[in-house]
Amino acid sequence: MPQIIFFTVVGVAAYFGYRTFVREAERVTAKVRRTEKQAANGAMGTLVKDPKTGEYRLAKD
Repeated sequence: MPQIIFFTVVGVAAYFGYRTFVREAERVTAKVRRTEKQAANGAMGTLVKDPKTGEYRLAKD
């Protein structure tokens, strides 16, 4: 019985670790793609509209 509990805990930890890894990899990939687009366009940054004020500001990572 203790082996089942141990392997269940290890499996759950591996699952959440994998999900965290995938989320971080997607974030980094999106940042790299955005940087590549900015370099191709010669832009100095990406503007994002603030929904509360309606003003455009530079996107923060």
